[in-house]
Amino acid sequence: MTEQSTGGQGMRTIDRALVLLGLVCDADGISLTEAARRADLSASTALRLLRALEHREFVRRDDDGAFTAGPHLVQLGAAALSNTALVAQTRDAMRRVAQCTTESCYLSVFGVGDTAMHLAIAEGTQSIRHVGWVGRTIPLTDTAVGRVLLDDVGEDGYVVVAEGAERDVTAVSAPVRAGHRVVAAMSCLVPSYRLTDPADVARIGEHLVRESTAVYPAVPA
Repeated sequence: MTEQSTGGQGMRTIDRALVLLGLVCDADGISLTEAARRADLSASTALRLLRALEHREFVRRDDDGAFTAGPHLVQLGAAALSNTALVAQTRDAMRRVAQCTTESCYLSVFGVGDTAMHLAIAEGTQSIRHVGWVGRTIPLTDTAVGRVLLDDVGEDGYVVVAEGAERDVTAVSAPVRAGHRVVAAMSCLVPSYRLTDPADVARIGEHLVRESTAVYPAVPA
């Protein structure tokens, strides 16, 4: 086998492993059979690659045998996300939103394909609150975050969608703009039973708009 062909085989192996790693990240637990099917690999090849990733703690297997993100992957992802300029720039604004509304505030950006990804969270103070979605992706379609990122925002400056990405959760989202370009969405994800009064929705929306527009203040002409 030539050096060139060996290198090509190595690249294919890396590519397949990265595809599997992406599938594990996108799913809240994925079986070997499903991972192999989605990656278009044989079960034996998928298992070999997933075992290698498990050995390095990039993935792990739960009690049901499903593969999930491992501690090494979570550590790397958290470090990368927490150090981005965008997260640092919006951190104080998100904390103020969480404090004023008592609801969890997320920062989201475009993900891979037709998705958005939650980058960071400022947790709310309610005993029942939304947490745990940092690093998760959601569809751009039929979600408040997706509409904001696609700049489909009405006169109020925010978007409200009930049960768009998650059952029994209402999302209120506003754009973070750098100039005229939407660079992120700042959102409160709230159990829907707490947002039956339009005045409460408007209150959260107004907090989001005030803080999101102040992240990158407009430069006077």
